[in-house]
Amino acid sequence: MSRQSPTVVRIDAGLVARLYRQAQASRWGVSERSFTAALERSAAKALPDRPQDQQRLERYLASLHLEDLALACACAEGHDAAWDHFVLEYRPVLYRAADALDPGGGARELADAIYADLFGLQERDGERRSLFRYFHGRSSLSTWLRAVLAQRQVDRVRSTRRLTPLDDEEAVPPSLVTARTTDPDMPRFVSLIRHALLQALAILPDRDRLRLGCYYREDLTLAQTGRLLGEHEATVSRQLTRTRKVIRAEVERHLRSERGLSEAEIARCFECTIEDPGPLDLGELFSHGGLRKDSEPERSR
Repeated sequence: MSRQSPTVVRIDAGLVARLYRQAQASRWGVSERSFTAALERSAAKALPDRPQDQQRLERYLASLHLEDLALACACAEGHDAAWDHFVLEYRPVLYRAADALDPGGGARELADAIYADLFGLQERDGERRSLFRYFHGRSSLSTWLRAVLAQRQVDRVRSTRRLTPLDDEEAVPPSLVTARTTDPDMPRFVSLIRHALLQALAILPDRDRLRLGCYYREDLTLAQTGRLLGEHEATVSRQLTRTRKVIRAEVERHLRSERGLSEAEIARCFECTIEDPGPLDLGELFSHGGLRKDSEPERSR
């Protein structure tokens, strides 16, 4: 299988100059060239299908947290003033997020350990590999840091779990075997849904993906999710409902416009996914953002 070529984005120099000034990037010593590279990485990640749609590209770039992106660029390059500002402003953010994840203080060591990856102690091809390179400005820097910390906590919890295999006779329910053999289109429909979900999740703001991941993958309650994100429990519930509707609408749009499916075929895609998710792996989806079926009831506490 051939490797897919990376998305190439070219941004108008005048637009870059305007965004550079808006971000106040010069105060941290970030060059316009470095800031341009950060904008291009961000756009390539968010707009892999139509990177040269100039109107769409400009709207996307204007929506970014530009000052936070400039600060991240400066920190990745090791500028002292930027690091001093980051430590002063964002260490308390990380500690509050750590305490929300584990009130007993167990997550604070993870918060401290993140600094090494943010600074970039490892080098590749003569370049320091800073975790800041993965910040694209789609969310605020504080939200992104909370997401990184939450994922580290999840990874640590997973490393302590032991998986219990199913007995052979319980591995595949007979009802699913029957369903697979009665509809030859099921694997294709499930595959289409999976791809559409990944596309829908990719365009969500980081904060929405973090909220979904906390609630649906990590099984945090509404209250716990709210504490992590600094939101009221009722706000979390409303935002989850809104995001599920956005995902559903985007999946339907993708299947209709980009895959050419009829309304009946779209409905059948959802039915097949419910009957037999097959390769629709929840953990893999959550590595891109994550969700479960929107029919599940919400946990209040």
